[in-house]
Amino acid sequence: MVTPGSFAAATAVQPTVDGGFTASIPEGWDIIGNVDGGILLAVAARAAAVVAERPDPVTVTCHYLAPGRAGDHTVQAEVVRSGRRFATARSTLLDADGRPVVTTLGTYGSLGAADERLHVDGSPPDLPAPEECEHLVGGDGFPPTFTDRVEVRLHPEDSGLFRGEPSGVPQVRGWFRLLDGEPVDTIGLLLAVDAFPPTVFNASLPLGWTPTVELTAHVRARPAPGWLACEFRTRFVTGGFLEVDGEVWDATGALVAQSRQLALVPRG
Repeated sequence: MVTPGSFAAATAVQPTVDGGFTASIPEGWDIIGNVDGGILLAVAARAAAVVAERPDPVTVTCHYLAPGRAGDHTVQAEVVRSGRRFATARSTLLDADGRPVVTTLGTYGSLGAADERLHVDGSPPDLPAPEECEHLVGGDGFPPTFTDRVEVRLHPEDSGLFRGEPSGVPQVRGWFRLLDGEPVDTIGLLLAVDAFPPTVFNASLPLGWTPTVELTAHVRARPAPGWLACEFRTRFVTGGFLEVDGEVWDATGALVAQSRQLALVPRG
C-alpha cells in the first residue's frame, strides 16, 4: 500500500514571478495511470481562488482536455470580473510539456457554515455506519491506487461492482473523508464529488476508464468536521455519454455540495 499523502500538499500551488503558478502532483493519486479528475480540478481551482482573492469556490465548471499524469505542472489563472461579494476567474492546468490538461471557469467567494435552510426538498442518503460499509482499498486495477489516498466506504448494496456483482441500479452511495484527520475544506469538496467509482459500473457495463468530459460543482457551504455522506446517480446512458448527478452532505445533515458530470461510457 502506498503511503497516504496530504490532499492539501498534493494540490498546493506556488506563485511564479510571471504571474502564473507551479504545482507538483505526487504519484498515487491516479486511476490506472491517469490522475483523478477531482485532483486536477482542485489544483486549477486553488490557483483561481488565489487570483480571485476569495477562498471558496461557489460554482466551478471544469473541462477535461487530456489525461493528467503525476509530476510537475503549471497553472495559468486570471480574473474575469471582481465584485464586492464574488469574483469570477478562469484557470488552465498544463503538464510539464505545456499541454493543457484541464481548464476551468468559476465564481469564488467567502462561504460560511450551512446555517440557513429556507427550503430543503431532500435529505442525506440512508447509509449504514461507516464501519458497516465496504472500505475501498487500492490495487493494480479496480479499486485504483487513488482510493489509498482518501477514505471511501461504499454502501453494502452498491459495493458488489468490484466483485462482478453489480446492483443493476446506476448509483453509488457512501462515506468520504480525508486521511489522518485532514479537514475537508471547500476545495476538498471538489475532490469528494469525483472520488467514487463510476455509477455505471452498477449498471452491468464494462469496468474501465470512464473519462470525464465536463464537471460542474456547486459548493453551498463549508462542511462541518466529520464524514461526508455522498450519493451519485445516473439516469441516462445514451449516445456514448452518461451524466452523474451528485450530492454531498456534511456531518450535521447539511447539503454542502452538488455536482453534475458528463462522461464517456467505458469500453472495458
